[in-house]
Amino acid sequence: MLSTGLPQGAVPKLERPGPLRDRVYEALLELITTRALQPGQHLVESELAGHLGVSRQPVREALQRLNTEGWVDLRPAQGAFVHEPTDEEADQLLTVRTLLEAEAARLAAANAGSAGIAVLEELCAQGESAVAADDVDAAVALNARLHATVMELAGNAVLAELAGQVDRRVRWYYTPIARRRGQQSWIEHRELIAAIADRDEQRATELMRQHTEHTRTSYHARRRS
Repeated sequence: MLSTGLPQGAVPKLERPGPLRDRVYEALLELITTRALQPGQHLVESELAGHLGVSRQPVREALQRLNTEGWVDLRPAQGAFVHEPTDEEADQLLTVRTLLEAEAARLAAANAGSAGIAVLEELCAQGESAVAADDVDAAVALNARLHATVMELAGNAVLAELAGQVDRRVRWYYTPIARRRGQQSWIEHRELIAAIADRDEQRATELMRQHTEHTRTSYHARRRS
C-alpha cells in the first residue's frame, strides 16, 4: 500500500479519450467523497498519477481545482492534503440540506405518481438489504439515490440544481456515520415514502426535516463517541 492509502488496483486506470484533467478531477473527487482518501491525508502527485495511470500534470491541475472548491488544502512547502471539514462547515451545509430536502419532500407528496413511489420503495428495499449485509458503501450510494429521487419527484428544476450542488458534500459527511445511522435511517425513509404516497405534504415535510436533522446530530455526535 502506498502512502496515499489506496490499495494497489483499487482505482481503475482512466481512459484517454475526453478532457483528461476533468476525468482526473472527477476520479479524485469521488475518492475524497467516499473517504477512500481520508480528511487530512497527504496527497502525493506522483503516487496519485501512478494510481490513475496519467502524468503528474493533470493531477496537479485537478488538485488546484479541488483546492479552489474547498476539497483540498494546498499548504506552502508541504503539499496537498484532503480538507478536514470543521463542525461549523458541516453544520452550515447540513442545515441548508434540511431546507432544500424538506421542500422537496412536500413537492414530491404533491406531485409523485405511482411509478415514482415504486422507485422509492425499491431503493428503500435495496438500502435495507445493504444495511443488513453491512455494506456501507452501497448504503451510502443508495441513500444518495433515494434522496435524489425525492428531489426528481418534486419537479422543481431550480431546487434540484441547488440540491445537486451540495449532494457530494452531503455524501462526504454521511459516509462516516452511515453505520451509526444504520437501519433507523431506512425506517425513516419508509415513513417518508408512506407520507409521499398518501399525498400528505405536511407530514412528508416534517418527516424529511426530522430525518435530515438526525443525520446532522449524528455527525456531530461521532466525535464524542
